[in-house]
Amino acid sequence: MRFVIVGAGRVGMRTARVLREENHEVVIIEPDETKVSRLQNQGFEAVQGDGSDEQTLLSQDLANADGVAALTGDIVVNFIACMIAKANDCRTVLRVDDDYREYVVSKYSSDVDEVIYPERLGAIAAKNALVGGSVRAVADIAHNLQLVQLTVTRDSPMRGYTLSELELPADARVLAFGKSDDRLRLPDADVSLEAGDTVVVIADFSVLRDVEQIIVGETSRAVAQGGA
Repeated sequence: MRFVIVGAGRVGMRTARVLREENHEVVIIEPDETKVSRLQNQGFEAVQGDGSDEQTLLSQDLANADGVAALTGDIVVNFIACMIAKANDCRTVLRVDDDYREYVVSKYSSDVDEVIYPERLGAIAAKNALVGGSVRAVADIAHNLQLVQLTVTRDSPMRGYTLSELELPADARVLAFGKSDDRLRLPDADVSLEAGDTVVVIADFSVLRDVEQIIVGETSRAVAQGGA
């Protein structure tokens, strides 16, 4: 899949790295010439320019882009970039900088697919919002720890197994579990994993992809949502 990221700040760069690690094609638009040069030296496709400028965005072949994530610290730039992207049939992710703006934009901007507040959710939420997935980023616990909510799919290699048989990497733990038609509860070792069930896991950032493959599987992905 091909994605355009507007803004090479902390959130934009973490999102770009996660996408590249999962073998997606990423292009980054950034006005700072020094940052662009540094990105290019790191092997990223980077373009110097204003991400809210129509011609700059259109020059990135939006017709063949799967999504645009506007992740700068400027909500005006982000909003304009998303409007241009949506007009070209791209999935759009817009970063806001506080809870109230998250609420307002989510409520009134029907042309934005996902609104994220990454200071609370972390860059993994931006990646999930772009790609889609049976993964809901709940919170960054620490620099290297992520709390995620995963939905078991029919493609899950653990479907039909019990929680006691669930073998996660050493740097991951199950914190809660819920059947598809019930609320989250403390995990019961004898309950079986079925499609639609929910598992809440705390994991080191380095093993998140492994955890997703074990619980969710490789294919079917639902839309990710930010949590509180």
